Amino acid sequence: MQAPARTYSVRASMEDLLVPSTEGVYCPAGGFHIDPWRPVERAVLTHAHSDHARAGSKAYLCAETCALVAAERVGRDARIETLRYGEPLRIGSVQVSLHPAGHVLGSAQVRIERAGEVWVASGDYKLDRDPTCVPFESVRCDTFLTESTFGLPVYRWDPPTEFERMNRWWRANQDEGRTSVVYAYALGKAQRVLASVDASLGPILVHGAVARMVSVYRAAGIALPEVLPANEENAKLHRGTALVVAPPGAGGTPWLRKFGPVSQSMASGWMRVRGQRRRRGLDAGFVLSDHADWPGLTSAIDASGASRVLVTHGATDPLVRWLSERGRDARAWRTEWADAEGAHEDAPDVDAAAEIA
Repeated sequence: MQAPARTYSVRASMEDLLVPSTEGVYCPAGGFHIDPWRPVERAVLTHAHSDHARAGSKAYLCAETCALVAAERVGRDARIETLRYGEPLRIGSVQVSLHPAGHVLGSAQVRIERAGEVWVASGDYKLDRDPTCVPFESVRCDTFLTESTFGLPVYRWDPPTEFERMNRWWRANQDEGRTSVVYAYALGKAQRVLASVDASLGPILVHGAVARMVSVYRAAGIALPEVLPANEENAKLHRGTALVVAPPGAGGTPWLRKFGPVSQSMASGWMRVRGQRRRRGLDAGFVLSDHADWPGLTSAIDASGASRVLVTHGATDPLVRWLSERGRDARAWRTEWADAEGAHEDAPDVDAAAEIA
């Protein structure tokens, strides 16, 4: 049985349920912003990556499991209210509910309804199965606000194949006495790697930034293999056999020296593009993303049934053109998420640069 809608009283009304503003995507009829990039009265968070969950707002609303991570981002003393997936909440003249986005732990799409009209703000999402978060749920709507981080046909994922490749790479490095280092975003990607590699191959060491998020995931009931801190003692003890999972910001720093000879790799959707691995000085690259690939984007848009599509951050113009050529009302929205999303999965300045030790 669906829970009764809770209610907040606000004064606002406008024809469009969502509009761009200087603070972020705004719902005038509800008086809230979605993932605002500046402090606001009320923020609805799609997930807790640092470019979407920023400190300073007076109140936050997010999915239950997102709150575990959001407190790390916006402050433990911040006012954070939560909703179960699918639970309705009346805010002003709109009804809001959160639905799984499949991006990372607690990620959500924001469904907004007023007088029978439905808008959905996707946040970041992926359709691939991931043992560390609730799968993406298609939500029918009239207007779909979608990300487009990998909005080009060249971007296509095959996660099972990539994890098989990662296991073979790890084994080959062990044969050569090299420690295997894989760079993965500290929240989401790193935990997906941990849950998907063959942990029986050897010890797994994790950077401190990754370890903090591993604890959060376990608190949420996500099963992850045993990991060890990537300290001097463990680095020496397991040199040449371990898999080390670290944020991209650890690459090219003195932190790596304690592992002896290493083979460096990165797990990212950007590894699909020829030359990305070479420019980063990597020995291997694994095409793994927590964002939808091109087939995922187009499938999600089709499944939404939306007659209008608003495209944010990433390769917006190609996706808008593709949708328009197929008769959809589509246009791009510029947001400040784009500043971080351009290198979102690889960006050391988002979570890791200040945490390298």
